[in-house]
Amino acid sequence: MLYDEFIGRVQSRARLGTSADAVRATRATLEVLGQRLFGGEAKDLADKLPQEVGYYLRQAETSERFGLDEFFQRVSEREAVDLPVAVHHARAVVSVLRDAVSLSEIADVWANFRRTTRHCSSRAAKRSGKDVRSKE
Repeated sequence: MLYDEFIGRVQSRARLGTSADAVRATRATLEVLGQRLFGGEAKDLADKLPQEVGYYLRQAETSERFGLDEFFQRVSEREAVDLPVAVHHARAVVSVLRDAVSLSEIADVWANFRRTTRHCSSRAAKRSGKDVRSKE
């Protein structure tokens, strides 16, 4: 997939008015996603995308563990839009990302995301004294 096609699909799926808005949503989502990926996963994913899109994944200097709520909050702050808008935009970007790379690459990304999200939930539960396995 080429850069213009990637951005065009984001613009269409997120129902954005301009390609500049689609670039802003793509940049915010992928920069935050790059912060969440460990073990060279961001670079591996970036290598399979148009160079201009992959660039955003490579911007994180370090990887961090944080959950999905924090992911969307960071996208919201980076894109400078309200949280519900950021969630909608991030989902559109991720849907185009799924179109752009192989199923195995997406599986690697989400496996990484689930592992670190589970780790965050476990740490938070330990701090609060709750058992993460309980169904409260």
